[in-house]
Amino acid sequence: MSDGLRVRGLRVVFDGFAAVDGVDLDVPPGDIRFLIGPNGAGKTTLVDAVTGLVRASGSVRFGGQELLGRPVHRIARLGVGRTFQTATVFEELTVLQNLDIAAGAGRSALTLLRRRTQVPAAVTGALETIGLTAQRDRPAGTLAHGQKQWLEIGMLLVQDVRLLLLDEPVAGMSQDERDATGELIGVVARDRTVVVIEHDMDFLRRFARTVTVLHAGRVLSEGTVAQVQADPRVQEVYLGHPTTAGGAPAVPSTREA
Repeated sequence: MSDGLRVRGLRVVFDGFAAVDGVDLDVPPGDIRFLIGPNGAGKTTLVDAVTGLVRASGSVRFGGQELLGRPVHRIARLGVGRTFQTATVFEELTVLQNLDIAAGAGRSALTLLRRRTQVPAAVTGALETIGLTAQRDRPAGTLAHGQKQWLEIGMLLVQDVRLLLLDEPVAGMSQDERDATGELIGVVARDRTVVVIEHDMDFLRRFARTVTVLHAGRVLSEGTVAQVQADPRVQEVYLGHPTTAGGAPAVPSTREA
């Protein structure tokens, strides 16, 4: 089982503005933690800080190692990987070639140039996990939108990433693709730590195990989906009043977050 993510006093400041303002966060192994909040709440900036893309103060520990202050590539070598809202795959290469290149991230240039006689077990396993075995020889650019996102996740799996940070993984997907993505995240989380930034509340209700709500760079609420939905502070932030006219929790049911 992978180690959990431990964040303490995380702070990111841009030109005097605190985009992330003293966040504490604990994500245990096997959790599927969703980060939600209004635009500008600090969700993506928090993930940027964890992965070394922005300077931050405080502490971020994973696998017994402090991540803050390390360059991006060294954080990646500690088993931390992320996806972006737009999948970043090599579209002219096949699915198999994309995975093979990702798997070779730690190999020397000479090793990469040698002709491969067989598919590495890690690549075969990733193909099965992401459901793209039948598409292994297709150019990645011809895949459906959802399949490209799955391929990007697969490229992290073959690097033996233990902490996956997924930024709006189901944006623009069909309902079937969202369902398959949720199931894939569940499989991935069996032996990894997963954090998902998401705006799709229906998707969150189905697949989140726990939820952290950010607002103005701080943690506003945290707990199960039901606990967060029932929190008047969350309802206030999203819709400006604590309950709907009928008294039901007012957390939005569509991409309003």
